[in-house]
Amino acid sequence: MIENNKFNKILTVLLIIIFVAIVVVLGFFGFDFFQKVYINANANEAIEEFDNKILELQQSNNNENIVENTVQNENNTNNNTSSGSSKSASMQYKGYDVIGKIQIPKTKLSYPVLSCATVSSMKVSVGVVYGPGLNEVGNTVLMGHNYRNGALFSNNKKLANGDSIFITDMTGRKIEYVIYNMYTTSSTDFDYAIRTTGGKREISLASCTDDGKSRLIIWAVEK
Repeated sequence: MIENNKFNKILTVLLIIIFVAIVVVLGFFGFDFFQKVYINANANEAIEEFDNKILELQQSNNNENIVENTVQNENNTNNNTSSGSSKSASMQYKGYDVIGKIQIPKTKLSYPVLSCATVSSMKVSVGVVYGPGLNEVGNTVLMGHNYRNGALFSNNKKLANGDSIFITDMTGRKIEYVIYNMYTTSSTDFDYAIRTTGGKREISLASCTDDGKSRLIIWAVEK
């Protein structure tokens, strides 16, 4: 009888441990899932706002060009080519300045690009950490978290040479970049950022590897 009671107590303790372990595992994966849903849902709203602002800007520029061409025609000016507008849209996301949009069709990624890549800003989107700026000549580095749940740069490891990345800046200029180099390096390596591009427009994507010990670096050049 005493042995049975001891066995029942041990069994009860084991069942409690197993139950707690299951709850912890489910909680972890549940948090991971809802974190991804939350980040992507907010990003989708931001992308919609971004697209609307760019559309408004382009319509405004078109209207200005029509007026400019009309005035030129009235003045019998032979040159009707507009030099375009240098105006740009402005937008904030979660308190950070948005400077563009990044899209990667292969991984179905679409996020606003923030003007900075800090510990807090990278919790909500990807940001620029180095370079001349989006769609400018030189190498612009975009950094994002690898949450290993599909959010932000988690799926960058699924990319390959030849895949396309699209960057739209706040003037509405959209440029396609093609990946030509992927590798892992240490977290202290910054050579990928300060490299020269020979007068070309390039971007570099940086994120942690799944184990968090190294960085996955992707180079892409304007097509």
